[in-house]
Amino acid sequence: MGFHTFDADESAKLERPDRYRFGSREELLAALDLGGEDVVADIGSGTGFYTDEVAPFAGTVYAVDVQAEMHDRYRAKGLPENVETVTAEASSLPLADDELDAAFSTMTYHEFATEAALAELARVVRPGGRVVTLDWSANGTGDDGPAMDERFALADAVDAFETAGFRTVGATSRKETFFHIARR
Repeated sequence: MGFHTFDADESAKLERPDRYRFGSREELLAALDLGGEDVVADIGSGTGFYTDEVAPFAGTVYAVDVQAEMHDRYRAKGLPENVETVTAEASSLPLADDELDAAFSTMTYHEFATEAALAELARVVRPGGRVVTLDWSANGTGDDGPAMDERFALADAVDAFETAGFRTVGATSRKETFFHIARR
């Protein structure tokens, strides 16, 4: 399974509204089930397309990305007041134990899906907290998204999260993507 990062020079593609056909704001917010003051992390935030959708419903949102260039583009676009950018690998988050009420990733799980990254999420997400994952499926057609050999099947994600100490509370396969909700 190959891992890559999204080319920052192509970041304008991350702002296209047709991304909602893979996962809507409403679906993401319902899965996160935020209480208004929750602390949330967007793992692989890119230019903040989905971060912006979650920010009005959270107390603090950490926009986590490995590429500082993505944060530069996000700042140029305009950061909500309650969003803090964090340049870090998913496997090494500069957050306190149990700091997060929730975390989510949209179309980036395939870029960080390692035992170390999931163990790190288990460390920073409080007991009872949620991790919501929307990603490209290995069972898709390959018409959109990354190469097929970079993708995971929903069953693989479920197994990986459960091995890391999470319990699956929702899992759905779609044509090109999967949607997974886990609780610590």
